[in-house]
Amino acid sequence: MPNTFEKKFVTYCYEQELEVNTNQIEVVKKLEKYFQNNFRSFFSELFSKQSKKKGFYLYGDVGVGKTMILNFFFNQVDEKKIRQHFNEFMLRFHDFVHEQKEKNSENVINQFVQNLKLKASLIYFDEFQVTNIVDAMILGKLFDQIFKEDIKIIVTSNTKISELYKDGLQRDQFKPFIKIMEDQSIEHELKIEDDYRKSNDNQKQRYFYPLNQEINFKINKFFRTITKDKKQSPMTINVKGRDFIIKNYYEGIARFNFNELCDQNLGAEDYLAIINNCKFIVIDQIPQFNDTNSNQQHRFITLLDVIYDKSIPIAVTANQNLDQFTSSRLLENPFKRTISRLYELTSKDNNL
Repeated sequence: MPNTFEKKFVTYCYEQELEVNTNQIEVVKKLEKYFQNNFRSFFSELFSKQSKKKGFYLYGDVGVGKTMILNFFFNQVDEKKIRQHFNEFMLRFHDFVHEQKEKNSENVINQFVQNLKLKASLIYFDEFQVTNIVDAMILGKLFDQIFKEDIKIIVTSNTKISELYKDGLQRDQFKPFIKIMEDQSIEHELKIEDDYRKSNDNQKQRYFYPLNQEINFKINKFFRTITKDKKQSPMTINVKGRDFIIKNYYEGIARFNFNELCDQNLGAEDYLAIINNCKFIVIDQIPQFNDTNSNQQHRFITLLDVIYDKSIPIAVTANQNLDQFTSSRLLENPFKRTISRLYELTSKDNNL
């Protein structure tokens, strides 16, 4: 990465017709310093005897450009690297633990990190959040070992480090992870007033509402258009012995009712398996959310995170406009991200 990282970023934004502000430039400058301290051989050796920060934790509200900036940074770094959704990363960790326990192996975390080190010196987690108590209990030991092996981590999140897993069960046991992340990371908040995903230039094109006869006609016509000349053939996906059938499947284009995806006890692992077989998805009849259907809302948030991470365009139907969605009390903050992502995933710039 040349010393003109800031200039390259500005050029990139200009080419992509993206607005750049001083707050984003400030992040870019910090990232260049982070890169020099961790990946440039001279600077890396110079700072190795000092308290070098191996993590970069960028947080802020939805739609401020966190992912765009770190995506650009990640693409510029010429090192062994992995970009992965945090849910997917933890699923692979738990699978590894299960396999090693069957072999009666010890020091499982160390083995996992050693394998990880062979694949990457930089890991990028977009939209980092902790909601699972099992993950919360193990993250301190896992990330401590990752940093000890000099693996760098860059993160985007909607939440500052000290507020991760806030109000979660047994949070006292999660606090060692918070301390490790604060000690090892450059933490920066990115503030921008407007959500760029909701700008007039990125208006939603495939968000159909309200639920009435006219909208039903429009979404059906849309679906017939995108599946024209494609063969319908239901697909069965097996995840660890569990079968999930995609009934409306047309050579990579799938259509689901919300209840099919979110009423069942499905998680990130199931959604990953489904999404990996799709290139376009239609989701019908997304409901309003409240405290009585918070489990379904939590699954929907996870589903949208997976879809967004895999860059799959979607079309949806609902009974209200995007800015009129309600939420359960506990999920208000993560659901803001989901709404913002719905704007982007249903936009004219995100197509088949």
